[in-house]
Amino acid sequence: MQAISTVLRNRMWLGFLVLCAALLTEGCTRANTQTKDLGADVDDVAANLIKQPLLHSASIGVVYRGKEIVRHRGDMRSGQKNPPTDATLYEIGSLSKTLAGTLMAKAVVERKVSLDDDIRMYLSEAYPNLQYKGEPIRIRHLLSHTSGLPNMLPERANVVLADFTDRRTPGELNVVYAHYGQAEFFKDLHTVDIPRGPGKKYAYSSAGTELTAHILETVYKRDYESLLREFFHDSAAITDTRIRLSGPEASRLAIGYHSDNPVPTTPMPQLPWGASGNVKATVPDMMKYLKFQLANGPVVKESHRPLVEFDSEFSIGYFWNIVAGDSLKGVYYAHHGGVPRSQCYIYIVPKYDLGIFVITNQSGDQTANYMEAAIDTLVERIAARENIAS
Repeated sequence: MQAISTVLRNRMWLGFLVLCAALLTEGCTRANTQTKDLGADVDDVAANLIKQPLLHSASIGVVYRGKEIVRHRGDMRSGQKNPPTDATLYEIGSLSKTLAGTLMAKAVVERKVSLDDDIRMYLSEAYPNLQYKGEPIRIRHLLSHTSGLPNMLPERANVVLADFTDRRTPGELNVVYAHYGQAEFFKDLHTVDIPRGPGKKYAYSSAGTELTAHILETVYKRDYESLLREFFHDSAAITDTRIRLSGPEASRLAIGYHSDNPVPTTPMPQLPWGASGNVKATVPDMMKYLKFQLANGPVVKESHRPLVEFDSEFSIGYFWNIVAGDSLKGVYYAHHGGVPRSQCYIYIVPKYDLGIFVITNQSGDQTANYMEAAIDTLVERIAARENIAS
């Protein structure tokens, strides 16, 4: 009986192992099939995206449960066979702000700064105007767009951008920033009037991001671009992301189109620090950035922490838009980037261990809507696939 019992137990154990192996094989096959199918979905979404009015080129990068999928579609220059590639340097516009927010999160984690620091601690001149009835602008207000600072400095830039789709806008921006550096920025900062108590109301401010870069330079005693490149190289193996381009690098910069102008337009002019809208990156580097975000290490976790909650569905972290209440996506982190000849979106969706980056070399008033629709389609298909798998 003992021998029979042992044989039965061994057979049961063997059967269990066979069953486990079968389930693992099925799981691996299903995962591989999901990834393969997702590649087809990304192909489909990219092909549909460049069919939209004025869009003729796009790149999409997806990180899904550790797997990377990159697709480049269309032609960079209208009417010519020159699709974007992994080597193409794109202007990512205001998505640059999330990198600045990440660097400030690092400074907070390292206790180099406090979110409640009065920003005037880091300025070399007196700025009695940077307060409202005794309440100063604090670092948290810069990061959450609640400082009361204008969108752009100089103020003339805001007038130009008010009619963004006007064909004259890129050229006029170039004139505004042709001789506008950090010294001019600090001079104009003296003229700013804070209209309300900081922290009270959302008002998008690229000027606030530029000040964030200055604070980081003051704290670390390094120029902002060096801080940016070193941190992301060391933490995410990002090697092809920068603010200013050398001659050979400039030849890789994507050409782009503004609004309905059929003639390629000039790049975004250089801002005083470039933290709010001058970062250039390749799609492979953005894939590394997606993975870095999804890994959710201490710095990322801090950068995703809500600093201001405007309602139950919308908060701001370290320049990240935090959206809740979406039954499909769950809580997710997103940011749009746009310059006169390029627009992009980044989405971090922890519910599916998913990151999406979409960029086009055209910038118009409907470009963001087309990209959002593309992202929604991808998320819907992933959600449907996961529901089937479960």
